[in-house]
Amino acid sequence: MNKKSWEMARRSFETESKTIMEIAENLDVDQFSKAVDVLSTCTKIITCASGSSGITAKKFAHSLCCIERSAQFLSPAEAVHGGMGCVKENDAMVMVSRGGKTAELLPIIDICNKKGATLIALTENLDSPLAKKAQIVVPFKVSKETDKYNVMATSSYVATIAIFDAMLVAIMEETGYKLEQFALIHPGGAVGEELNE
Repeated sequence: MNKKSWEMARRSFETESKTIMEIAENLDVDQFSKAVDVLSTCTKIITCASGSSGITAKKFAHSLCCIERSAQFLSPAEAVHGGMGCVKENDAMVMVSRGGKTAELLPIIDICNKKGATLIALTENLDSPLAKKAQIVVPFKVSKETDKYNVMATSSYVATIAIFDAMLVAIMEETGYKLEQFALIHPGGAVGEELNE
C-alpha cells in the first residue's frame, strides 16, 4: 500500500468519527424521542430501504429482535408485490433515504399511510415526499463521505447505524429489557456461552 492510500484510509477514520459527533450534537431530540416511544410500544416494526440504507435497516430489524421487539426487514422490491400485507394498523414502518425520494419507496409510503401504520423517516431532505408524508422525521446531515469522490455510502452509512444503535439502547431502557432475556434467545456463539455458563 502506498503512502497516499494509507493517508486516505487514516482520514476515513477521522471523517466518520467527526460525522457521528455532528449527528449527536445536532440531533432533533424531540423527533428522536417520539420515534423511540412508538418503537417501544407498537405491535410490530418493519424496516425498509434500498442499497446501503437497506443494509442498515436490515441490521436494525435484527437488533430489535434481539431485544424482543417484533421486527422484520421488508425489501422494497417485495413490498410492492404483496409484501406490504405484513403491515397493519398500530405497526411502525421505519424508512431510510438520504434524499427522501427513492423511487422504490414512494408507493410504500402511501400504502403505510392508508393502512394506518406510523411512518418513521430518517432523511436529510425535509422537503422530500418521505419527510412530508411521515408522521415522525428524524433528520440527519452528513457533510462528507470518506471516499475522494464523495459518492460512496461511508460516513452516511456509519451515521445511520449510529442513529439506529442510539434508538436501540433507548428502547432497551424504555421497555426494561433484561440481560436474562438476551441469554435465553442468544445461546449461540461466544456471547451465548458466556451468558449461559
